[in-house]
Amino acid sequence: MQGLTEFLPISSSGHLILFPQLLGWQDQGLAFDIAVHVGSLFAVLLYFRYDLKPLLVSWVLSCKNKQLTSESRLVWAIGFATIPVGLVGLTISIAGWEEQLRSPMIIASTTIFFGLMLLKADISGIKNRNEFHLNWQDVMIIGIAQAIALIPGTSRSGITITAALFLGLNRQAAARFSFLLAIPVIILAGASETVTLINQNVAVDWTTLLLAVIFSAISAYLCIKIFIKLLDHIGMWPFVLYRLGLGAVLIWMM
Repeated sequence: MQGLTEFLPISSSGHLILFPQLLGWQDQGLAFDIAVHVGSLFAVLLYFRYDLKPLLVSWVLSCKNKQLTSESRLVWAIGFATIPVGLVGLTISIAGWEEQLRSPMIIASTTIFFGLMLLKADISGIKNRNEFHLNWQDVMIIGIAQAIALIPGTSRSGITITAALFLGLNRQAAARFSFLLAIPVIILAGASETVTLINQNVAVDWTTLLLAVIFSAISAYLCIKIFIKLLDHIGMWPFVLYRLGLGAVLIWMM
């Protein structure tokens, strides 16, 4: 479930919260959550393995010679766009709002509303730019959008793709930038959960966690590959319809 929904614009957090509740499963535990996030991280690193090296090399050179290229600008953009989600996430954690945001009504509402926003962006977006053409205002808008995705049901990939489409990026570029943005976000989330797990001092079933990493990584990698390959052919309609249907079912069940 994590692997399939992390990169599709349908909200992984919403599914991971709702499915155990609807099926009567016990909470999978914090260690398991970390494992499936690690699997997702491996998947996106593997998929972009040929892109990441030149990006990182260009970024290191920009730090040394103070000159920006299109590749180093993209790396800096990813870093700056991560700042809002980090600040908002820290605020939510300190304020203790996590449980309130996990309400089925909130998830149903955000699933429907941001699904419609995704459709509007896909229809009305100009789609004549790629991720290397983002300016700093664009980056902060997408970063703020990503922070809103901390509300379950919003979908991190969904809202960042929506914002990128509204800003004129084509579908492929919007998806690529969204997936690259996932790398620091997953690292931050995994690190935060790891600290919490260490403080809890609970026993860990390493075999189960290893299987979780493997299955999450495989499903996430296939999801990214198929999604990007088919994106220009299918557009956002299938995901919008799924979100509307899921939101309607949740409201009916409540």
